[in-house]
Amino acid sequence: MPAVTAAKPVDTLFDALKRERDPAKAKGIASQIIAEMSDSGSATVNLLMQWSEDAIKEKKNAAALDFLDRVTLLDPAFTEGWNRRATLHYTIGDRRKSMADIAEVLKREPRHFGALAGLAGILMEAEDDEMALKAWERYLSVYPADRDAQEAVSKLSEKIAGNRT
Repeated sequence: MPAVTAAKPVDTLFDALKRERDPAKAKGIASQIIAEMSDSGSATVNLLMQWSEDAIKEKKNAAALDFLDRVTLLDPAFTEGWNRRATLHYTIGDRRKSMADIAEVLKREPRHFGALAGLAGILMEAEDDEMALKAWERYLSVYPADRDAQEAVSKLSEKIAGNRT
């Protein structure tokens, strides 16, 4: 008889987020998911993440990248290391590296709504409206109560429909 594995707390939270229709309650669940995914379970990785956060606040991007590179090497399964590095790459203007890190996040956690929103934003900036729409739709399949994402889908859908006429 196969062993039954208990659902991880984050899985339960993602299920709740998908079912929740009240935007305020959904935002609370999303915050819990972020908190859950922010703990690597490793004191070393968590410390490197803290150092990267401090370096980013001090505009020491090279140091922050170094810390995040170490995080992704020490614990490649830890999605937040990749996600934080994707955000930093985006901030310093390297969209290609940001997209590569977003791909790593989504490979490990396809429900990562922060990475999906980042992907959608980059695609919108690149004026790749159809792919941006797909990214936002994927985001809404995870976090359906997000009003901003609903609005982005609506606007992109109208824009794409307008371009076809």
